[in-house]
Amino acid sequence: MLHYISFGSGSSGNCSYLFTEHSGLLIDAGLGIRTLKKYFKNYQLSFSNIKNLLVTHDHADHVKSVGSLSKDYNLPVYSTHKVHAGIEKNWCVRHKITADRVRIIEKDVPFQLDEFTITPFGVPHDSSDNVGYCIQYDNITFVLMTDIGHLTEDIEEYIGRANYLVIEADYESEMLARGPYPEHLKSRIRGPLGHMSNEECALAIANNATEKLRHVWLCHLSDENNHPDLAEKTVKQILRGHGIVAGNDHGADFKLDVLKRKTPTEVFELG
Repeated sequence: MLHYISFGSGSSGNCSYLFTEHSGLLIDAGLGIRTLKKYFKNYQLSFSNIKNLLVTHDHADHVKSVGSLSKDYNLPVYSTHKVHAGIEKNWCVRHKITADRVRIIEKDVPFQLDEFTITPFGVPHDSSDNVGYCIQYDNITFVLMTDIGHLTEDIEEYIGRANYLVIEADYESEMLARGPYPEHLKSRIRGPLGHMSNEECALAIANNATEKLRHVWLCHLSDENNHPDLAEKTVKQILRGHGIVAGNDHGADFKLDVLKRKTPTEVFELG
């Protein structure tokens, strides 16, 4: 059985865990090690089950603890050459990844880790580089994409492949427009290398999801420019306008949940 937990999602720190009985993948490490240890203890999980660490991009909320985790638990860290170079320069990463634990991956080139077949794909963002991950386990396809400046053909393709999808819904357009951010920051968020809004997220799902899709999690919600209830309501309304019913009620086309910024989810069983 494949399981999924989000330990945190948003600018305060991102970290996801995809695991089976035998091995686990940590995706991003933007939370402190002490916090992660507490969560693992609460869930009666063992750090020894983490075999590999995948990184989407080199912003601090995704890599804060990557070097420390790699060092303390002898974890190889997988990302593109540009992301690794960005991590090396990032002052927020106090403990750097040692050369023997650096693993370079290439976009659109699948690789195997234990029971998982992983394909990284490009995601536009104003980091050194950014990838989403398509992770296959048996007949299950899990796709995670975050910090999405704009949709690409690759992103649309992987939405269509997903049985389980973690996708960014960062901001609500009117909240951002009326909010306290300076105009240059608003422009950056709305821009082609920024983030994806609730509306854009909903349309991306509506236009590309297939009947294979079973569960969607909205991730990386802004604390200042969004709200979990608003993101869920907006996405559901737009999907319904396209004839798609999302939610946890009986008869829905697929489940829909919103990941919280600082609170772990339940343990989801994927299968």
